[in-house]
Amino acid sequence: GYVLGKTKDKPVFLIGKDTRISGDMLEDALSAGFMATGSNVIKVGVLPTPAIAYLVKAYGADAGVIVSASHNSFEYNGIKFYNSEGFKMDDSFEDEVETILLRNINMDGHISGARIGKCLEADDEAELKYAKYLEQTIDADISGRKLVVDCANGSAYKVAEKVFTDLGAEVIMIGNKPDGLNINAKCGSTHPQLIQQEVIA
Repeated sequence: GYVLGKTKDKPVFLIGKDTRISGDMLEDALSAGFMATGSNVIKVGVLPTPAIAYLVKAYGADAGVIVSASHNSFEYNGIKFYNSEGFKMDDSFEDEVETILLRNINMDGHISGARIGKCLEADDEAELKYAKYLEQTIDADISGRKLVVDCANGSAYKVAEKVFTDLGAEVIMIGNKPDGLNINAKCGSTHPQLIQQEVIA
């Protein structure tokens, strides 16, 4: 927020997360940190990592952040940043942020009153916008096909079903009941035997 705020007044950060139990905590900590530097925040909730790369541009945000640790188990988490075009932040940006952190520079002591950032309202259609985008990228007819989709109890557990159903497929969902602790638990890319069994069944 401090780095982007040097070239833009009130930069906007779009934040998404996966289903890990620590996601809420990290999302709120990031939001508070960004707002403390005078930046604004848009929270779009649980969505896959590529959704943030797409939505940062769709919402006209200055940066996107996804709180996720991909295929790792629930106790891990991570943070990835995207620029306003939906691509990985430049190395120069990351170097500047790292320098500030390593030198323990106080960035936000002067932000107060009307200068602090706000949490802007998302239009509650982030998931729908991403789903419609995905549906437009398919160049094959899958209507009438029977598909098993393993969401690994992760961030695609809602949008994947919507996309494949909208495209006319008969969808059997597995790994679509996240509880914050069961992401990638005996399912997903690290346990393909589950989807193998379901496809045969």
